[in-house]
Amino acid sequence: MRYPILNKFIGTLCLLLYIALEISAQNTKPFVIPELKEWKGKEGYFVPNSQLRIIYNEPALQKIAETFADDYQALFGIRPQIAQGKVNKGDFFLTLKTDRKLGKEGYTIDITDYVKVSAPETAGIYWGTRTLLQIGEQNDNHQLPKGLIRDFPDYSMRGFMIDCGRKYIPINYLRDLAKVLSYYKMNVLHVHLNDNGFKQFFNHDWDKTYAAFRLECETFPGLTARDGYYTKQEFIEFQDEATTYFVEIIPEIDVPAHTLAFSHYKPEIGSKQYGMDHLDLSNPETYTFLNALFKEYLEGEEPVFRGPRVHIGTDEYSNKDKEVVEQFRAFTDHYIRYVESFGKKACVWGALTHAPGETPVKVENVDMFTWNNNFANPREMAKLGYKQICIPDWAVYIVPLAPYYHDYLDNKYLYEEWTPAHVGKVMFDEKDPAILGGMFAVWNDLVGNGISVKDIHHRVFPSLQTMAMKTWNANPLITFDIFDSNRMALSEAPGVNQLGRIGDKPGLVYETANVQPGAKLPFPEIGYNYTVTFDLDAQSEALGTELFRSPDAVFYLSDPVSGLFGFARDGYLNTFGFSPYPGEKINVRIEGDPLSTSLYINGKLFKKLDVQMQFYNSGKDSMKYIRTLVFPLEKAGNFKSRITNLKVYNHIPK
Repeated sequence: MRYPILNKFIGTLCLLLYIALEISAQNTKPFVIPELKEWKGKEGYFVPNSQLRIIYNEPALQKIAETFADDYQALFGIRPQIAQGKVNKGDFFLTLKTDRKLGKEGYTIDITDYVKVSAPETAGIYWGTRTLLQIGEQNDNHQLPKGLIRDFPDYSMRGFMIDCGRKYIPINYLRDLAKVLSYYKMNVLHVHLNDNGFKQFFNHDWDKTYAAFRLECETFPGLTARDGYYTKQEFIEFQDEATTYFVEIIPEIDVPAHTLAFSHYKPEIGSKQYGMDHLDLSNPETYTFLNALFKEYLEGEEPVFRGPRVHIGTDEYSNKDKEVVEQFRAFTDHYIRYVESFGKKACVWGALTHAPGETPVKVENVDMFTWNNNFANPREMAKLGYKQICIPDWAVYIVPLAPYYHDYLDNKYLYEEWTPAHVGKVMFDEKDPAILGGMFAVWNDLVGNGISVKDIHHRVFPSLQTMAMKTWNANPLITFDIFDSNRMALSEAPGVNQLGRIGDKPGLVYETANVQPGAKLPFPEIGYNYTVTFDLDAQSEALGTELFRSPDAVFYLSDPVSGLFGFARDGYLNTFGFSPYPGEKINVRIEGDPLSTSLYINGKLFKKLDVQMQFYNSGKDSMKYIRTLVFPLEKAGNFKSRITNLKVYNHIPK
């Protein structure tokens, strides 16, 4: 007896089951930051072997191949061979290939028995290698799922600005920061080189208010900050190195406001009317000074400022009356054209809504950073013809410990709601040609608040990952929860660990029975949240005796001032008010988190150095002061005491 209807049903069911099995056998899209635009999964995996090679077919790709090999070694401990010639099974292959749909930064990756990375331009090839490294570091054997990737950015400018004027940021950190940006396909690092604190924290005295200009200056000896600056040569090398990571450094000399460093040096160009943090735009000496200053970094075939763009500031100047507004507009126009005379493109902070007037300001080939719609209305600026970079203060400004803007950005909001087309309350269409891209920023407004570079990085890194996602792929498909749970599986960048992460799971990450004076430990530091314990057989120690040091911090058994337990980093010294008696045997435990550092003696809390409130002007003004420490471990000091049973944990027990 035949059952045609049943047979047809069974046949259909089998077909659907077969299709489901086929689909299930195909590899799912790998997690990458930013999320891949297109993925077609295949079956199986590309598993790297000990004979791994990187093959390239164009001289322009040699440097990228070398960087890829170096980064592969930094992450995985194996350096692939680099060669030209025939591609074999098990190779990486880098090749330039025309594809108009991919644009200047897009790329394809075809993962089969070998891995082919192709792109119209070198930038795309480089971004493709970042994708491969990210995928590879998420599994033990660094295998890659077979499949086809097509990826390209929604916006051409994707970046971050850091205020080095109010707080000195060491050049080594800036170099690492460029690498981190690059690892997440962000291509702009904007370095703010001069600024000043707020005078209410300096007895309302402009002469005493902190101000700094961070570049070596030969034209005006003495202008350069004495508490930290960049030599011309190291700044040049930093820019050149960043270029190899496809990151553009945009240097900023901020004028004509935020200029107290210049009026400290030359008081006659400061404004008596609008404040000494403003330049006097009616004084010809102001122009003479600034022309010479900009010229020092812009002139010559090999200028100090290497990249195509230079930022001239122009934010937050007075608009008290028509005369000063017209002076400001004339000043802005002059320095746009002056920068252009050296072959550079000028960038400005948006201010022309704040300063409406009749004096024309150049529009063509000028990039405007749209930061506050009251200062520059994005629609108005678009009508004028300005190309804009979206950097809205209310959404993407980090000001550590300030009661305004953000201490940490709201990354969930940014991920789910914000795109570079969202400029304040103004919404452009995605990929509107008026919007070049998006950035976020750290402003170190509160000079003297104890914030360390490590604290800044702790705030920056999660937002950098988020902003990388939203500026490359404005509408990601994965949810924020998935993104947030997976992002920490990725490194900051090959060879970079500014967070001081040790170990993948909470637990004991290092121990030794004895710590000998001068001993070197395998880790330079451990970041938040950590616990360090040891037994101490105390002896009398000289002032300044170190327990441990790293390139960024020192922990003292006897601090240089008072002979107490304490630590120093970023020019700040904090002590616990504790010193053991000679001959005393104690157990010491130090815990550190993003807000505090705690000392325990024999299991009992002795002192917690947490956030303090500092008051100024009879309590009218206040500032939070933070006492955090990424614990140094790189090298033991020359102590007399006996240190035993050292244990380092990458968590704080409850």
